[in-house]
Amino acid sequence: MESKIILTDVDGVLLDWHSKFNTWMNAQGYQELPGSSSVYSVGPRYGITKEQGKELTKTFNRSAAIGFLKPLRDSLFYVGQLHHYGYKFHCITSLSTDPDAQELRKMNLRRLFGDTVFEKFIILGTGDDKDQALEPYVDSQYYWIEDKISNARTGHDMGLKSILMGHSYNKDHNDPAIPRVKCWREIFEQITGTAN
Repeated sequence: MESKIILTDVDGVLLDWHSKFNTWMNAQGYQELPGSSSVYSVGPRYGITKEQGKELTKTFNRSAAIGFLKPLRDSLFYVGQLHHYGYKFHCITSLSTDPDAQELRKMNLRRLFGDTVFEKFIILGTGDDKDQALEPYVDSQYYWIEDKISNARTGHDMGLKSILMGHSYNKDHNDPAIPRVKCWREIFEQITGTAN
């Protein structure tokens, strides 16, 4: 069924981008500042400018490391369960315009989640907004899973059912129209109506 489509971000939603990036940053000589986990932007997290943070993020997202990110929390199990229920996923990810990086992203996701879970990959440049990528889905009422508040709001305003994956950097989100969850189990229960 065409209605059984879930739109999802990747980093911070399906995959644990931050842990791998932090290890990579440590190897470059950068340390995450204590108490900075509530900041979304990379620069302030590492005591560098926003521009430096953007450039380092671009470099990391083009590196071989991007093909070896681990699943975030319980995503592997519950995405598999949703797929078993007949759902297919469309990934909308702001990664890189580099073709090799894009192939590594697809390879990583297929290796972890399988070849049939993802029906479509929409891969944008590093840090790109998702407005245009979401336009074809306007008023579809598809679920849209994100970790960045502004992207979740954009989806909600476009007639999607946005769900925010909880992290320390979005802990202050309190819009009841966009539920914030701790894990994929909560998403699974909401979508399938199987909550206890």
